[in-house]
Amino acid sequence: MVDVCERSPSYIRAIAPYLPGKPISELAREMGLKEASIVKLASNENPLGASPKAVAAMRAALDEVARYPDGNGFDLRMALAKMYGIAAERIVLGNGSNDVLEMAAHAFLAPGASAVYSQHAFAVYPLATQAMGATGIEVPARDFGHDLDAMKRAVRGDTRVVFVANPNNPTGTWLAPDALHAFLRKVPADVLLVLDEAYYEYLDPGRRGDSLKWLEQFPNLVISRTFSKAYGLAGLRVGFAFAHSQVAELMNRVRQPFNVSNIAQAAATAALSDQDFVYKSRALNAQGMLALTAGFKRLELSWIPSCANFVSFKVPKAADVFQRLLRQGVIVRPIASYGMPEHLRVTVGTEAENKRFLAALEAVLTGLR
Repeated sequence: MVDVCERSPSYIRAIAPYLPGKPISELAREMGLKEASIVKLASNENPLGASPKAVAAMRAALDEVARYPDGNGFDLRMALAKMYGIAAERIVLGNGSNDVLEMAAHAFLAPGASAVYSQHAFAVYPLATQAMGATGIEVPARDFGHDLDAMKRAVRGDTRVVFVANPNNPTGTWLAPDALHAFLRKVPADVLLVLDEAYYEYLDPGRRGDSLKWLEQFPNLVISRTFSKAYGLAGLRVGFAFAHSQVAELMNRVRQPFNVSNIAQAAATAALSDQDFVYKSRALNAQGMLALTAGFKRLELSWIPSCANFVSFKVPKAADVFQRLLRQGVIVRPIASYGMPEHLRVTVGTEAENKRFLAALEAVLTGLR
């Protein structure tokens, strides 16, 4: 009997599936814990939840769940166009920014092509590349961040896509706008550069470049962002991209029909109108980052300075520490799969959540000594 799975392309069978942060419900089942007692700081979610305006919009949209959503996402795209000053035909909507990243890969990668990305960068870049049968070129990181000069040298004649994350996940490193702009000028015009700005809203305003203005200068630039982080809509899966209209049209050809639900579209549209909520989220994040790094300093642990809503820290016996934290009802993220086996990543939480994490970490480290 022919094994049907053997008929799948070898590059598909070789994919190691993406491993998300452990859900609260799963840990509760495994450890016999009450869900309410568990603190999850593993998936870079907003500890404030979602904007009240977004929640109200979701409730209002419930009456229409029997109907398919607007496949073109007209209201959301128009709201994004108005907010950012970008023509609606240059906006692509995704089921999370992961979806947008995969659309870029589907539209531009194929067997015989290659994509360039950094070591310690978001796991979806190699996954999307491999799923298309293309060759991934991982460039060694510099100080846990992107080495743009080395990435430029890694571009080959068959390279069709370059992925850059700013800030980067899981390291939180940041690239200055001048350095990014200089890199864009060096990337061949026939190579798509995907600039992943999922954590853009968490950047201090003084560090933000106006990457959207670069779209006029560089037709090969795609900028992806998300509503999953600062906007607090991770459970709804809404992402978006800005691109040249012809690039956007190609991405829309491979976009799945109705990929963003009507509830998600309504919530995202309302969330855009509540920038006060985003400001509060960024302020809470800044305070929490100071508390976490002060805790690491007190515990004599090193960490990677982060410009996002998480921080990766180095700890002895990281895998063991992760498991011991789970037993205390605290979920963080092991990042050995990112080539960082001695580090753990923790999301910035509320004041209470950060204190709970630091106390649990101190207890675990004491127990290992």
